[in-house]
Amino acid sequence: MTASPALNPAITDWNGPDGLPRFEAVNDGDFAPAFDAALAEHEAEIDTIADNPEAPAFENTIVALEIAGDRLSRVSSLFWNRAGAHTNDTIQALERDIAPKMSRHYSKIGMNAALFARIDALWEGRDKLGLDLEATRVLERHWKSFVKSGAKLPKAEQERLAAINEKLASLGAKFGQNVLADEKSWVLVLDNEAGLAGLPQFLRDSMAAAASDRGEQGTYAVTLSRSIIEPFLTFSEKRDLREQAFKAWVARGENGGGTDNRDIIRETLALRAEKATLLGYENYAALKLDNTMAKTPEAVNGLLTQVWEKAVVRAREEEADLAKLIAAEGRNHPVMPWDWRHYAEKLRAQKFNFSESELKPYLQLEKIIDACFDVAQRLFGITATEKKGVRGYHPDARVFDIRDADGKLVALFLGDYFARASKRSGAWMSSFQSQHRLPLKNGAVGELPIIYNVCNFAKPADGKPALLSLDDARTLFHEFGHALHGMLSDVTYPSVSGTSVSRDFVELPSQLYEHWLTVPAILKKYAVHEATGEPMPQELLDKVLAARTFNSGFTTVEFTSSALVDMAFHTQGTVADPMAVQAEVLEKIGMPASIVMRHATPHFQHVFSGDGYSAGYYSYMWSEVLDADAFAAFEETGDAFDRETAKKLKDNIYSVGGAIDPEDAYKAFRGKLPSPEAMLRKKGLAIMEELSGSDA
Repeated sequence: MTASPALNPAITDWNGPDGLPRFEAVNDGDFAPAFDAALAEHEAEIDTIADNPEAPAFENTIVALEIAGDRLSRVSSLFWNRAGAHTNDTIQALERDIAPKMSRHYSKIGMNAALFARIDALWEGRDKLGLDLEATRVLERHWKSFVKSGAKLPKAEQERLAAINEKLASLGAKFGQNVLADEKSWVLVLDNEAGLAGLPQFLRDSMAAAASDRGEQGTYAVTLSRSIIEPFLTFSEKRDLREQAFKAWVARGENGGGTDNRDIIRETLALRAEKATLLGYENYAALKLDNTMAKTPEAVNGLLTQVWEKAVVRAREEEADLAKLIAAEGRNHPVMPWDWRHYAEKLRAQKFNFSESELKPYLQLEKIIDACFDVAQRLFGITATEKKGVRGYHPDARVFDIRDADGKLVALFLGDYFARASKRSGAWMSSFQSQHRLPLKNGAVGELPIIYNVCNFAKPADGKPALLSLDDARTLFHEFGHALHGMLSDVTYPSVSGTSVSRDFVELPSQLYEHWLTVPAILKKYAVHEATGEPMPQELLDKVLAARTFNSGFTTVEFTSSALVDMAFHTQGTVADPMAVQAEVLEKIGMPASIVMRHATPHFQHVFSGDGYSAGYYSYMWSEVLDADAFAAFEETGDAFDRETAKKLKDNIYSVGGAIDPEDAYKAFRGKLPSPEAMLRKKGLAIMEELSGSDA
C-alpha cells in the first residue's frame, strides 16, 4: 500500500514485524492530514460503488463495501488508540475536530440514495442470491445500518439526523475528556505516617510511584485511578481522608466549570430522543435494543428489577453487619459510602480469616498474565510468546505472538497494563485490525487480527512486582476474554469479525473467561508468593473460594442501580434535569444511602462518552446470565478444561463473531437458552423463577 508523498506512510503502511504498525514512526501531527486523505479516498470508493453501471450484485456492492476504507480504518485505529491510551493536548484538540468530521462522513454514506438503492435491491431479492448464512447476515447488517442511518427518510429529515449524529459525536468526545481532566487534576498528597494509617506496603509503594510520577518525591499520592482509590478506601483508617477521596471520586464530571458534564448529558439525551423519533421508534432504548437478544426495554427492566429485589435485600443484611462492626469500635456514625469498603474488608477478614492484603502478594501481574495464556492454551490450543524488543504504542505496551497448536501465527496481541495520567480510566479491549478472509486492494488476502488490552493497574516502584487485587485479576481475565473473541475469529467478512456482535452478547466471552481465574488448578499454579515463590496455601485458597459471594449485595446494587438509571434516561425521551431523574430512580427503587451507583451519571462513560453502552449497560448482567450457564456446561463434565466442551465453545461462540444469530450460536453450544438461576447461584443470591417472556 502506498501513500501520498505529503503524508507519513507509516500511518497506513504497516510494515513492522508481522504487519504491526511502526508506532514510533507516527507523530501526533501526522494524523490530521492522514485523516483528510483517507476520508477523501473512502468517499471516492463509495461513489464508485454507488455509481457502478452494472446491476447490483453481492460482490460489486456488499463485498466492495466490506473492503472499502482500509486506509481510513488504519488511521482511525491508530488515532483512537492514542486518544484513549496515551493522549495529550494535541490529540484531544484533534479528537474534538475528528469526532464530528467522522460523523458527517458516515452520515453522508448512510444517506447515499444510489448506494442504498443497490443494497435495498439485494435485500429484497436476497432469497434468489444463493448466499450462505454468513453472507446473508452481512447483507442484513448493511441494510439495517442504512435504514437506521436514515436512508428511507425524506431529505430534510436526513439532514437533521446527520446534524444530530455530528453533534452527539462532539458531545461524547467532550464528555470523556472532561472526566479525564477531573481525574488528572485531583490528587491527595500524604507526607506523614499518620495519613498512611492502615495502608499495606503494596499500596504505599503504588502511591509513592504515583507521587513520583507527579514530581512529588518522598510523598504518597492518592489518585482517582481505580487501582489506587479503591484499595485506599478499603484500608485507610483515616475516615476523614476516605471521605475526602471518595467525594472527589464520585464528583468527576460534576465539579462546575469547564469540565462539568451535566449540560452535555441533558443535550445528549434530548438529541438521542429526537433521533429515535425521526427513525420511528418510541424512544432511544427501543432503537438501541432493536437488534439485541433482549429486544425490548420491558425485557431488560424485567431482569434488572427482579435481580434488584434480591440484591437490595442482601445489601441491607450486609449493611447491618457492617454497622455492628462500627459500633464495636465505639463509633456512632451510620455506614456511609466511604465506609463500606473499609468495613467490608474487616468483615471479610473476620468471617473468612483472610484479608485482601494477605491475598495480594500471591497475585503478581506477571503470573496472572501467564495464567491467562495458560487457560487459553488448555481450552483452545493457542500459545502466547512475548516479542521482546518489538515496540508497542507506549513503552509499557508489550507485544505477543499468538500461535495455534501447529505453530501458525494466528494473531498479534498487545497488553498495556499500568495506569498513567495520559490514559483514560477503566479497562478495555480494542483492535488495530480485525480478522477476515477477503482479498484487499493491496494484494493481501485476509488480515491477521491485531488486538490489544488496556488496563489501569497501579505501577509498582522500581524493582518490585506489580501486585493485583482479586478484582484486578478478574479484570485482566475479563479483557483477555474479549481479546480471545477477536483473536480466535474465523469468518470471511470484516463486519462480522470477532466482537462485532450484539451488545448484550459481546460480554459473554469476556465474563465467561473470568471463571477460569478461580479454578483451583490455575490458582495453585500461578498464585505464588511474590517474595518466597511458594504457592498459595490450600487453607487460604479454600477461604478465597468460600468468599466468592461475599459482599455480592453491594456489588450487585452498585451495578444494577446504574443500569436502571441508564434505562430510565433512554425510555423517557427529553430529560429536563438528568440529575433529578437519577435521584428519582434511586429513590423509587430504594437505593441504600450507604451505596452509590457504580457510575454516577456525570462520569458514566459507558453511556455518554460515545454511544457504545447507551441503553446497554444492562448487557453485562444479561451476559452474566449466559456466562454462568455456559461455565456450568464445563462443571457438569467434572473438568473445567473438558476438550469436547471447549471445542464447542470455540466453534460456536469465540470464533463465529456475528456470522450467526447470537441465540442460535448459544443454543449450538449449550443446546438451550438459560434462565437466570445459574447467575444468581454464582452471586449467592436467592434462586428466582425464570423470566417470563424472555430468552435470557
